[in-house]
Amino acid sequence: MANNSRQQYIDQYAECAMEQMRRYGIPASVTLAQGIIESANGKSTLARTANNHFGVKGEFNGAYVLANDDKPNERFKKYDNVGQSYEDHSKVLMASRYQKYVGNLSPDDYKGWAAGIKAGGYATAKNYVSTIVGVIEGSNLYKYDQMVIEQAKREGKKIGSGDYRKGEVSASTAQAAAAATPNGLYSLPLKRDEFMLVTSPFGNRRDPMNHSRTQFHKGIDIGCRNETLLATENNGKVVGVNHNANTGGGKSVTIEYNRADGSKYQTTYMHMSSIDVKIGDAVNAGQKIGVSGNSGTRTTGPHLHFEVKTIAADGTKRNIDPAAYIAEISQKGGLSQKLLYNGKDLLASYKAANPLSTETPSVAAEQEIDTNLSPDEWMKKILSSEDSGLGMTPGGDPVIEMAMTLFTSLMALAVQIDNKSEEEKMQAATDAAVNRQIDLTSLLPNMKECSLSLSTGSPLLTVDNGSVRFTHELTNAEMTRIQQTLGNNDLSDDEKRRSVASMVNGIVVSQQMSQNYQQGVEAQQSQQEAVQRK
Repeated sequence: MANNSRQQYIDQYAECAMEQMRRYGIPASVTLAQGIIESANGKSTLARTANNHFGVKGEFNGAYVLANDDKPNERFKKYDNVGQSYEDHSKVLMASRYQKYVGNLSPDDYKGWAAGIKAGGYATAKNYVSTIVGVIEGSNLYKYDQMVIEQAKREGKKIGSGDYRKGEVSASTAQAAAAATPNGLYSLPLKRDEFMLVTSPFGNRRDPMNHSRTQFHKGIDIGCRNETLLATENNGKVVGVNHNANTGGGKSVTIEYNRADGSKYQTTYMHMSSIDVKIGDAVNAGQKIGVSGNSGTRTTGPHLHFEVKTIAADGTKRNIDPAAYIAEISQKGGLSQKLLYNGKDLLASYKAANPLSTETPSVAAEQEIDTNLSPDEWMKKILSSEDSGLGMTPGGDPVIEMAMTLFTSLMALAVQIDNKSEEEKMQAATDAAVNRQIDLTSLLPNMKECSLSLSTGSPLLTVDNGSVRFTHELTNAEMTRIQQTLGNNDLSDDEKRRSVASMVNGIVVSQQMSQNYQQGVEAQQSQQEAVQRK
């Protein structure tokens, strides 16, 4: 998946990097490699929420987002599009601190440029040059340098001169930066490489604001946190905008698309944090309409509520399952991403029931529903996806991999002990992955509370036995012991539960002894201070 993500990034932004090379003489390979590394293939929070692919700090036309870096809540530039980010990055490298090292280098000397940028203070990591060069050579990015050089020769122009540096960023770069779909005609409402995660589907459900009653859910809830929301088709018109966050759906946008038979589709995005369009605006597929959020009075956490309504030629309106609409535009646009709810692709049945003659074999292959995922496999899939924000990609940091395996294995044991149905197990896995927390009280009935959370990759155990409450970060040794127990196929579920309970009780005793010791030391110090004051 990582390689696919990188190639998709290269395909989408190579033209941006090449234009910067034409305008400023910076090797396209270097710019592209920096973008790949610093934006995590376009998936970093800054890239997704601010179009900032190079971590440039400050404000851009007064716009910025806050993020922690060297200091808490630093300002990072927020761009209208990725093309602006690439242009601004080039201007940064035009500063004298870098030019004194790279000013006389050839535009295809990517090794010299990487070393010069490092010497100018762009990065402090000792392996920065080898990292940049490794990405360039591993993905053959130097071919884009040669393409620019050959083009300049044909046109009789000089790279990095006024021949190319006239006016704003070209339409070709803007188009490359905005491209969101294979054919540019259709887009998902969120940028995803593999799948969108549905936390609540269309239809009857338990009311999240009042669990004692049921309600009809008119849309689908898609997991996301402060991400760019995209128009789904070309030639759309914004017909509704709500800036009032104190309504049920919070800040929202409605876009209308016409059909040849006189009917219309309306797509509505709710619970947004910010809106970038106004009523009457024309929008195209992949165009940013705003940022997701958690606004509104009927929401329990950050997500996108996405609704679709059909309007017949006679004006009759009807809410439809958004999965049916997404399946339609996915087939028309050649989009291979899935819409997964508890491990099942909600698009598959709609695609199978309404095949399009224009559909390619590769898209048809995506219609199959994968029903073979176990609850722990499903949760691991979510945690290692771009939705998690944890960066838990398979084959990555072995400690993070172990933490994720422990987390999913404990969840699987907990739902097994609780005798949940298969559907309940998958829902529990979804909830645990989305909330990054599992309730382990069923494994330790003598505890008032026991849960395990996963925030930055380190499992945090929270325990309350009635007399002591604490949060403890599991060590590598503790994770290994617990995982050895969970992975022992010779043990029954109940034996595993007792073994895990014993280890957790050991941690409780150790923590309680530590607290008692600390309290004793503090009491002794207080007594000594009291004596000194007499």
